Amino acid sequence: MNLKIPRIKICCIQSIDEARLAIRYGASLVGLVSAMPSGPGPIPDTKIREIAMMIPPGITSVLLTSKTRIDEIIEQHCFCATNAIQLVDRLTVGTLSELRSALPGVDIIQVIHVTGDSAITDGKDAAPFVHAILLDSGNPNAQIKTLGGTGKTHNWQISRQIVEIVDVPVFLAGGLTPSNISQAIVKVHPFGVDVCSGVRSNVQLDENKLRLFTCQVRDVENSSAANI
Repeated sequence: MNLKIPRIKICCIQSIDEARLAIRYGASLVGLVSAMPSGPGPIPDTKIREIAMMIPPGITSVLLTSKTRIDEIIEQHCFCATNAIQLVDRLTVGTLSELRSALPGVDIIQVIHVTGDSAITDGKDAAPFVHAILLDSGNPNAQIKTLGGTGKTHNWQISRQIVEIVDVPVFLAGGLTPSNISQAIVKVHPFGVDVCSGVRSNVQLDENKLRLFTCQVRDVENSSAANI
């Protein structure tokens, strides 16, 4: 069975120039990281707004937020004006349903950190209330939370199970690189893939790595045929 070519999300975008480069190489979504307890790529909300305002039609700008109160998330989004919000942690005040109702026309993406089998239940519970799920390799229960940008893969077998049981698009993140992206797509069958450190050198977006990564994603049909 041939696989569909996944959507590509390039995350940790630092500037308008990086956003344009990512889009030129086929990114359907660009991730803009706001303040985080740890990890690479955060930029001020003023910069997120600046970049979001220049994203062309047809490309989704995504605000990554670690805020857990829906009133704070709504306020932040109203300022940043992105097309979508990626929740990298669980809500503590308010519900996903309330957030979605408060922001019609804005896609809500819930991150599920795949630390074990409990991620399957987390994915099933979140799916009815969001537009998409993103599977990552962080640890929200660590003393200093890691909520993305770890550069580490997780158990793709668990990720595949989540893809099979939820009825919303699933993005795969966590340690993806040009050298493993084909294998990841074949194993997980995600709707989309998300990459940050895997296409960077010395923090900067690396055009050569970006080119190779996107070429590998687009070549997924041949990769899947080779693994039949």
